[in-house]
Amino acid sequence: MADFEERRGLLGDEAEGSSTGRKADRGPGRPLAAICDPSHFLHRVVVLVFMCFLGFGSYFCYDNPAALQTQVIQDLNLNTAKFMQLYAWYSWPNVVLCFFGGFLLDRVFGIRLGTIIFSLFVCVGQVIFAAGAWTNHFWLMEAGRFVFGIGGESLAVAQNTYAVNWFKGKELNLVFGLQLSMARLGSTVNMNIMGWVYSKVALAVGSSGHTALGVSLMIAGGTCVFSLICALVLAFLDKRAERILQKEQGKTDEVIRLTDVKDFPLTLWLIVAICVCYYVAIFPFIGLGQVFFIEKFNFSPAQARAVNSIVYIISAPASPILGFVVDKTGRNVVWVITAVVATLAAHMMLAFTFWNPWIAMSLLGVSYSLLACGLWPMVAFVIPEHQLGTAYGVMQSIQNLGLALFAMAAGAIVDSNGYLVLEVFFCACVCVALIAAVMLYLVDYLKGGDLNRTAAARAKLQKEDSPESE
Repeated sequence: MADFEERRGLLGDEAEGSSTGRKADRGPGRPLAAICDPSHFLHRVVVLVFMCFLGFGSYFCYDNPAALQTQVIQDLNLNTAKFMQLYAWYSWPNVVLCFFGGFLLDRVFGIRLGTIIFSLFVCVGQVIFAAGAWTNHFWLMEAGRFVFGIGGESLAVAQNTYAVNWFKGKELNLVFGLQLSMARLGSTVNMNIMGWVYSKVALAVGSSGHTALGVSLMIAGGTCVFSLICALVLAFLDKRAERILQKEQGKTDEVIRLTDVKDFPLTLWLIVAICVCYYVAIFPFIGLGQVFFIEKFNFSPAQARAVNSIVYIISAPASPILGFVVDKTGRNVVWVITAVVATLAAHMMLAFTFWNPWIAMSLLGVSYSLLACGLWPMVAFVIPEHQLGTAYGVMQSIQNLGLALFAMAAGAIVDSNGYLVLEVFFCACVCVALIAAVMLYLVDYLKGGDLNRTAAARAKLQKEDSPESE
């Protein structure tokens, strides 16, 4: 009631100062309806829907090459190394842009215009990518993936900024989980529908080939247009909320100071090592997984796409659930070690056994979600708040550099030695991540065990350090 009276007083004061604007929203003497009131939960749910779909198109189209791996290689007459360049070119711009995405949103464009611009980059990049396939010009497809990459990662920064702006101090952890779930839903739908889309297009144009591939990728670009529409709607809703609630535009709070890098502790560099060595065994594998399952397990293309997408299918519901578990238990380092060991077991199953791959891929999906929930929050435990932007920028930059280099290496390994050697290579990468995780546990233990505290111990420590306790 007090919040309502305060809001009503604010609205009334501004209405007296300006007879336009506010009355148009609520009418004279009437409070806003719940779904139209930016401070009401129901309105925030509407905003959350558009917020979740903001990155849907980007994640859907990111793995278009993986969903159409066989078709891309055959229709364009590529080897695997050339095919993996499509993923490398996405990562190259983000080796640098991770440092400047937050700056561009805060200081240059603003969150609303910045989100629209990055969404446009995603749309234009996908159109160039599809046009390259349509005209059988692989260099044009690479250029499209480069433009797509410029928008893709920065759009994720914008999405997180919107989430903090609307849900900070309320349902933020749940919102981040839902956003990740929707992202993985986009990847899952892509994996399971693009093969069907290609077959229908090939039937319509009369034959398979680069023309059918280009048309299929252009159809996939419709999801990017849908996300651009969500960006426009979010800009309108955020502008309206700013006017009604008299608040400032959302800020990323990511102030990049490269001079801070020299002060980063060893624990952060171990976290970065885990991040890079772990993720290079996930995303390049999914990019090449379809042909692997066809060749080793004699799966049909549809079966191969289905099992290749199980990591994303499991990640969608598991991420918020496992995030809640980690929040309630703490022990982040133990959870990270558990996730890395489970991933190593999954890759060893795929490499050295003929067990049903659904078992290994399901284990990979759970461990992938668990590692994300345990690893990324640890940065905030070891780095002061004013250096977090730089720390996450460095972490994402090195991750994208690793993904670009390892994607090219993975393609070359498949061409020269086959998929068994590739799986051994991925196992070696995960082993390095495991060594880094064990070292992180030992270093943290010697420093007092801050990273591996229980949730209760961490809450007690924060309470003792709070200004109120002082």
